[in-house]
Amino acid sequence: MNKKLCMMIVSLVAGAAAHADTIEMKVNGLVCGFCAQGVEKILRENPATADVVVSLENKLVVVTTHEGKDIPDAHLKTAIADAGYEVKAITRTTRTIDEIRGELLSAAK
Repeated sequence: MNKKLCMMIVSLVAGAAAHADTIEMKVNGLVCGFCAQGVEKILRENPATADVVVSLENKLVVVTTHEGKDIPDAHLKTAIADAGYEVKAITRTTRTIDEIRGELLSAAK
């Protein structure tokens, strides 16, 4: 079985198991691993956060929330701005964080 098919199967299974909301943000100013770690740490401090992915190459920060929980856009913008970065756009999506991780891994190859 090829790697892409395996990733799709894992994403489908994970998506069926947990229907957390996914929040995608375009963020300017992320330039290094330290930046990514800082943003990830700040977002994980929110009790509604289930998982976080930061892609420096895509200027993308993705947050999933625990089922039934939410993080208002204003809180996300404030947390990221307080860390020294600028949120350019926030999109709520039905894509799972595993799907996004898979796309980021494929694009990096």
